[in-house]
Amino acid sequence: MEQIAEIKILSVNISIEKGTIKKPVDEITFTNKGIEGDAHSGNWHRQVSMLATESIERFEKVMGRKLEPGEFAENITSKGLEIKDCLPLDRFVGCHVELEVTQIGKKCHGSNCSIYNETGNCVMPKEGIFLRVTRTGALKKGDNMIFQPKVFKFYVITLSDRASAGEYDDLSGPRITELLKTHFEEKKRRVKISNHIIADNKEELNKHIQKAVHEKYDGIITTGGTGIGPRDITVETVQPMLEKEIPGIMEQIRMKYGAEKPNALLSRGVAGTISNSIVYTLPGSVKAVNEYMAEILKTFEHLVYMVHGLDTH
Repeated sequence: MEQIAEIKILSVNISIEKGTIKKPVDEITFTNKGIEGDAHSGNWHRQVSMLATESIERFEKVMGRKLEPGEFAENITSKGLEIKDCLPLDRFVGCHVELEVTQIGKKCHGSNCSIYNETGNCVMPKEGIFLRVTRTGALKKGDNMIFQPKVFKFYVITLSDRASAGEYDDLSGPRITELLKTHFEEKKRRVKISNHIIADNKEELNKHIQKAVHEKYDGIITTGGTGIGPRDITVETVQPMLEKEIPGIMEQIRMKYGAEKPNALLSRGVAGTISNSIVYTLPGSVKAVNEYMAEILKTFEHLVYMVHGLDTH
């Protein structure tokens, strides 16, 4: 789902027990743990549930009867958007509250669930979504919320004395940008990329990485300076800044490509996290960029979810 849209709140609903139908109320109050007085409130990722009228109306045709708000245990009954197409880390923003999508659908417990027993079926496992509270406040029937799709932000840094001096064109940074755009377009995700060319300078690199972390970029990717030459300072600069190193990614890449081309084993690239930013240091050649990005992009979104405390297994 790519377009920003507005939804209308048709009903807000709560229940004091899990697995039971929720009852409409005039207003719900969101705390850091979820909805005040609701059974699903707590320190976990499924604090709030939402189901769209668009889904309910399709299900009414299957069941052959009118369905009431809260009948599938949704806290929020919405209209105006196919929310089943949302993705983790998308957001819904209202005047007084903000919610972040954490899960799409859930496991159906069948006859062990009182909702299933009362309705004979359930749409929530297929088309309901779950959220957590990122800004506390109140919500009531008739309110509007804005849907904001997650934008993955990348900060790409090319390290090269000659490219930064204008002696030749940077090819590796633009190639990283191209691969990122292609990948996220295929995933129907938004992406924003900031490109920078700097000399092989420790202080300058440190400054750029700190800036990217401060501005909450999801990914920081450097290219160049991972060898053993006298001006190769990327690894020495980045590695001490990492809070949690992720050695498996770079080890897998070196072994995969080094099995046929031993020179690939000479890169000292590292990966890890600084705050909520995931950092990768790539070699400077376009060929290496292609190889590294092919492996990095396989796990990047899952790593972002992990950093944000989401279990998407």
